[in-house]
Amino acid sequence: MSERIDHMTYLPGMEQIQPDIMEQVLARMDAYDCGRYTAADVEAALKHDVCTPEDFAALLSPAAFPFLEEMAQKARQETRKHFGNSIYLFTPLYLANYCENYCIYCGFNSHNHIHRARLSSEEMEREMKTIAATGLEEILLLTGESPKMSDVAYIGEACKIARKYFKVIGLEVYPMNSEDYAYLHECGADFVTVFQETYDTETYEKLHLGGHKRIFPYRFNAQERALMGGIRGVGFAALLGLNDFRKDAYATGMHAWLLQRKYPHAEIAFSCPRLRPIINNDKINPRDVHELQLLQVITAYRLFMPFASITISSRECARFRNHVIEIAATKISAGVDVGIGGHSGEAKGDEQFEIDDGRTVDEIYQMILSEGLQPVMSDYIYV
Repeated sequence: MSERIDHMTYLPGMEQIQPDIMEQVLARMDAYDCGRYTAADVEAALKHDVCTPEDFAALLSPAAFPFLEEMAQKARQETRKHFGNSIYLFTPLYLANYCENYCIYCGFNSHNHIHRARLSSEEMEREMKTIAATGLEEILLLTGESPKMSDVAYIGEACKIARKYFKVIGLEVYPMNSEDYAYLHECGADFVTVFQETYDTETYEKLHLGGHKRIFPYRFNAQERALMGGIRGVGFAALLGLNDFRKDAYATGMHAWLLQRKYPHAEIAFSCPRLRPIINNDKINPRDVHELQLLQVITAYRLFMPFASITISSRECARFRNHVIEIAATKISAGVDVGIGGHSGEAKGDEQFEIDDGRTVDEIYQMILSEGLQPVMSDYIYV
């Protein structure tokens, strides 16, 4: 077997930017010792009006776990202060599941023998019409990471079609250069989300065995390149369970915090996914992250960055999702189908992972109302 490419070295054609934020995040994460924090540190953090990085580190520590109720109460106050009772709805649309990466935890990985497919322009439009008919006004467009099968022009065409039906368009596709993000912004894209998966570079190397995704710094700097390309909002996430979840959550928060300090106009969002079962997966033993630990992460994100949007995925069960929108989450997916072409009832390709909450848009909408909250399809208007 030939020697694998160095996961920390850029490949030809990859745009390089200053590594200052990455270096700071990795240094802070490596120095993070969650065991050194005490109950007094947590109590002090909860008393502060502004949550510092050191407070954030304390709130993620095991010492904070007995204070989860206090964290939740304060997180609820911060959420209502900055977002009112609004809960935003969206759904993901998977355009294609072709992938050129070999990530051992992902159902789309190039070594997995699944049914591959991609939507034509006509099929995209049919899917989007079906989704728009539910009342949703925000969509998240996703592809597998294959610039060959889902090139920038293909994704741009999807954005142009989506602009006819939706007021807000998010992208969760492979990282690209700032000029590509600028083109997609012209086509209608508003947001870009990139999961770093894990911020631990050694674990990252072991999990990503081939493809462009193997290059850690290029993925890390994707959000900054998106902002350089004019995208107005960027999302961050670690896939909790791939590594030490506290370190990954800490690094995720610091990545977002440092980037917002550099780009104060940027709209920041967090996703909080846990590793889910996938097709043909026998190569990874997930480090379990329990629901209460996930809640600790979500409330810590809210207290650290009170203005940030927080999305709760359909990977989680209905009971947990109902609960967390009362506390800290501000965005929830509805009517989810993670296969290719499933919204219009003509599925073409296999799913990336298993979802837990399969409720329709109307069911989610009514649930939000029943919790005394206000479902919002979109609050953004182009003029």
